[in-house]
Amino acid sequence: MRKLQVRIAKAHKEKRYNKVKALRYLLATSYEAKALAIRKVTSNKGKRTAGVDHMKWDTDAKKIEAICLLKRRGYKAFPLRKVNIAKANGKTRSLGIPTMKDRAVQDISYGFRTYN
Repeated sequence: MRKLQVRIAKAHKEKRYNKVKALRYLLATSYEAKALAIRKVTSNKGKRTAGVDHMKWDTDAKKIEAICLLKRRGYKAFPLRKVNIAKANGKTRSLGIPTMKDRAVQDISYGFRTYN
């Protein structure tokens, strides 16, 4: 997967945008990328928090099943689960919690869900 990411960066640097698009598609549909996204989603502090579908990927069997569920074609995101959390000044603010599947698809497709 790392080699593919390097190829994407190289193609972008050379302004070969059609090649970038093709390589991004390969990356997004690869089994390895899906497995890595599942690992990221299930190994952080938010793994205990389910979305509106009340699904958690807490066993190995569920994680393997989740890899098979991750498809980009025909994907439609679930609504966010809204939770009010307390602020330091005593007021509350709304927090939207996506489903596990939404988190994994965001990680694969957009790469903006980063975890420490």
